[in-house]
Amino acid sequence: MRKIVLSRHFYYMLLMDAVLVMACFFAAYLFRFEFSIPAKELHTLAKTLPFVLLVKIFTFYLFHLYHGVWRYTSLVDMMNVAKAVFTSSLLIILGVLMIHQFRGYPRSVFLVDMFLTFLTIGGIRMAIRLHFAQRAGTEVFPSIHRQRYKGRRLLIIGAGDAGEMVLREIRDNPSVKLDPVGFLDDDPEKQGLSIHGVPVLGRLEEIDRLEVDFDEIIIAVPSARGEEMRRVVDLCDRTGKRYRTVPGMGELIDGRVSVKTVREVTLEDFLDREVVCLDHEGIARYLKQKKILVTGAGGSIGSELVRQICRFNPQALALVEMSELNLFRLEMECKQRFGYVDTSGYLVDNRSREALQRAFQEFRPQVVFHAAAFKHVPMQELHPWEAVNNNVLGTRNMMEAALDVDVECFVLVSTDKAVRPANVMGATKRVAEMIIGSMLHKAESSSGIALHSAGQAEGKEQHRDEFSGARFMAVRFGNVIASSGSAIPIFQEQIARGGPVTVTHPEITRYFMTIQEAAQLILQAGAMGKGGEIFILDMGKPMNILEMARDLIRLHGFEPERDIPIQFIGLRPGEKLYEELITKGEGIVSTEHEKILVLHGNRYDPKILNSQIDELLEIARTYDANAIKRKLQEIVPEYTPQF
Repeated sequence: MRKIVLSRHFYYMLLMDAVLVMACFFAAYLFRFEFSIPAKELHTLAKTLPFVLLVKIFTFYLFHLYHGVWRYTSLVDMMNVAKAVFTSSLLIILGVLMIHQFRGYPRSVFLVDMFLTFLTIGGIRMAIRLHFAQRAGTEVFPSIHRQRYKGRRLLIIGAGDAGEMVLREIRDNPSVKLDPVGFLDDDPEKQGLSIHGVPVLGRLEEIDRLEVDFDEIIIAVPSARGEEMRRVVDLCDRTGKRYRTVPGMGELIDGRVSVKTVREVTLEDFLDREVVCLDHEGIARYLKQKKILVTGAGGSIGSELVRQICRFNPQALALVEMSELNLFRLEMECKQRFGYVDTSGYLVDNRSREALQRAFQEFRPQVVFHAAAFKHVPMQELHPWEAVNNNVLGTRNMMEAALDVDVECFVLVSTDKAVRPANVMGATKRVAEMIIGSMLHKAESSSGIALHSAGQAEGKEQHRDEFSGARFMAVRFGNVIASSGSAIPIFQEQIARGGPVTVTHPEITRYFMTIQEAAQLILQAGAMGKGGEIFILDMGKPMNILEMARDLIRLHGFEPERDIPIQFIGLRPGEKLYEELITKGEGIVSTEHEKILVLHGNRYDPKILNSQIDELLEIARTYDANAIKRKLQEIVPEYTPQF
C-alpha cells in the first residue's frame, strides 16, 4: 500500500474517480427527476454524496482498481471494475436501507448510479487503453482468463511495453507453459501496480529478496544497453536462475516483441550504443528493383548485408564468394528465407580479373557492395603478399569490372585500421580507399578515369571518356562483434575448454559494433554518397578487451580468475593498443544523419597511383615481406610498418 500511496499517479486516478463518482450520482438524480431536481431531493443528494463517495472509493481500492497501469487495461481489469461497482452500490443500498429504510430516497437513483458508474469508471480506463493501443498498433484485449500452469514460474524485468507484450503473448498461447508471477521495474510510479493482474513486485535491486518464488527471468527492456544491461545481468546472476532477454531495439525491425524471439543475453547487449535509425526511403530509392552484387557474400558482413538488402525488394541479387562452402550455405538460406528474390551465386576469386569480368558482364549489376577482403591482422603480417593481392588488386579489379558495366553505385567496405595503419591489413585497405579518391579526382578533372589492368602484360592503361554517373565511396568502421576472426569466438572456444582466456594487453581497446549495424551503415552510405566520400559511424566509446573477456566469462556462468583464468600474451604482430577512425588532415563533417560522419580525404592522380600499385604487385610476386612493407609505406606515408 505504501508504494501505491507514494505514487503521484495514484492521486491522479483517485481524483478522477472521485469526480466521476460524484458526477454519476448527480446524473442519476437528473435522470430520475427528468433534469428538474426538487429542492428537497437536492438536500438529500448533498447529504448522501459524501457517504456514497467514501464507500465507492474505498471499495475501488479493495478491488485493486488503483493497482493497474491504465494504458494496459484489459478485460481482467474491466471485470474488477464491474465487481467493485456492483459491490460498492450494494453496500450503499444496504447502508441506506439499514439507516433510513429508504424513506425519502428514490430507489431507482441507486440502480441508475450503478450503471453510470460502471460506464464512466470503466470507460475512462478503456479510453486510455484504446488511445495507446491505436498508437502502438496492438490488440486491445488480452485473454480474460489468467491460466496457471504447472510449468515454469516467470519473473519479468521491465513493466513497460515490451514486458506487457511478453505477458500478453504468454496469456494468448497456452502452449508456452509459462506462468508470469510478477514484474520488476525501477520506475517509482509503477511500484505496487499491476499489469493484467500480474503485480509489479518491486525494484530490480530487490530481485534476490523477493518473497515470490520463480524459476526463470525474462529481461524485457529492449532499450537497455551497455552499463545498464550489465547491471541487470549482474542482478540476475545473484539469483542463480536462468535469465534471457528480448532482442534489442536494433534487432526488432518489425517492432514485434515475442516470447519466440526471446534469446540468451549476449555480449552485443553490453555495447553502449544507441540504435542507428536508417533513411529507409532513401535506401529503397537506390536498391528497390535494382540488380545488386555483393562480394564476400558468404562472410559475416557480406551475408548480413545480403539479408538486409532483401528487405528492400531488389530485382536480382548476385552473391560473389571464393569459399565454396560459404556460398552454398548462403544460397540455401536465400532460397529458404527470401525465395521472392532472384538470387545468383558466383564462385569467383576477385584476384582473377577475367573471372570477375565474366560475372559482371553476365549479371550486369547496378549497385555493388565490395565486402571481400583478407582482414586477420596477424595472418596478413605473415603473408603480406596475399593481403596485397586480395585487398589491393582484388579491389582494383572489382572497380574495373564495375566501370565496364556502368554501375550506378559502388560501396567499398573499409576499416578503422586504415587510419594511421600499423599493419599490412590496414595499409592495404588504405590503398583501396585511395583508389576511391583517385576516381573522384579523375572525374573532376574531366579527363576520364584510368584504371590500370594488371592482367595486361603490355601494361597499357584503360581509359574512359566519362564518369558514367557512377558513385564510388567507402565505409569505415571498427570491429564487428562475433564476426569471423574476431576475438569473441576465440574467447568462447577458450571458455568451453575451461580456459585460460588469452588477452593481448590489459589496456587494449577497440571500437565495436554489431553485424546488423555494420550492414545498415553500408546501405545508408550508398544512399547518401555522391562519390569519393569515406563514411564513418559515430562509434561511441571504445571497449576494453579485458572487460569484454570478463563479461563473456560471466555470461557463460563462470567467475573470471576463480573459474576461468585470464592470461596476457602480449600484442600480436601488427596490433595497436588503440584504434582510430580519422586520420589527421582528413576533413570530417557531419551529415543529415546524426550518427554518420563523412570524410573528404585527399584526391589522388590515378596514373601515379596505378603505377605505384603495379610496382607493389611486382614486389608481391617476390614474396619479400620487408620490401612489400616498404613499398606500402611509400604509397601510404602514414603507415608505420613492423619489420
